[in-house]
Amino acid sequence: MNNNSNKKITEKIQELKTKRNAVILVHNYQLPEVQDIADLSGDSLELSRKAAKTDADVIVFCGVHFMAETAAILSPDKTILLPDANAGCPLANTITSEDVRSLKKKYPGVPVVSYVNTSAAVKAETDIACTSANAEKVIASLKEKEVIFVPDKYLASYVQSKSDKKIIMWNGYCPTHLKILPEDIKKLKTKYPDSKVLVHPECHMEVVKLADEVLSTSGMIRYAKESNLKTFIIGTEVGLLHKLKKDNPDKVFVPASELAVCPNMKLITLEKVLWSLEEMKPEVKVSKETREKALKSVNRMIEIVA
Repeated sequence: MNNNSNKKITEKIQELKTKRNAVILVHNYQLPEVQDIADLSGDSLELSRKAAKTDADVIVFCGVHFMAETAAILSPDKTILLPDANAGCPLANTITSEDVRSLKKKYPGVPVVSYVNTSAAVKAETDIACTSANAEKVIASLKEKEVIFVPDKYLASYVQSKSDKKIIMWNGYCPTHLKILPEDIKKLKTKYPDSKVLVHPECHMEVVKLADEVLSTSGMIRYAKESNLKTFIIGTEVGLLHKLKKDNPDKVFVPASELAVCPNMKLITLEKVLWSLEEMKPEVKVSKETREKALKSVNRMIEIVA
């Protein structure tokens, strides 16, 4: 789409945003032109928490379904719009609330930690939530020696390598992060010997072992800003590079793999944001019962990491 067309759509979005008293949240993996219209951008939980503090009546969440649900959990009085109802998350889809109930029967008394990349129904069945940035801290805070961690087995393996607890892992994973291979990192390290390798903990353990730093997307943004280094190899979804380059125009960011593209994250376009504000749909709702249970698990995490 040409710049003029984008400009017109953006102007219409701004008008409607004011009219609806809406706030636009954009995840770091979204298309560049969608990131550029954000009122707030960042990680999923960080976005939902910031949005809950605004006086907006409407939250337009440019991300995937579980993120919009998290916004609904934290802002029950606001209308939550997800501009493309098909934007799901393959990782979140690897586990259901029934699966969690079965795990609890199989391991009675063992606390269940759910990564934020899960549905509201899954969070409602778990004891405490966590993000990729605080998973280690959350698991360390539990008094039990054994912990169930769902759904990402690679994030669980990374935390296990830092913990003396026994972590019972679910066999879930992010297909996008698994497209980053150890060979990719080795090749780029040879090409950019003075670079730092920043990798997301959803990556394969062999990739994580080659990293200089293992960080969430917000962690990568912070690290790149504060570092005196000039070149970074970025091991996460390629969408993050737009934000990194925008924030640090004098630095070089190289994707660990050009294949690390999440198709679900790229479903939302400027037109869909506009249509969503025009029609006030697709709306994402969470039932009162599910919301209250899920909120307990999210709040418990917030208390620990505060």
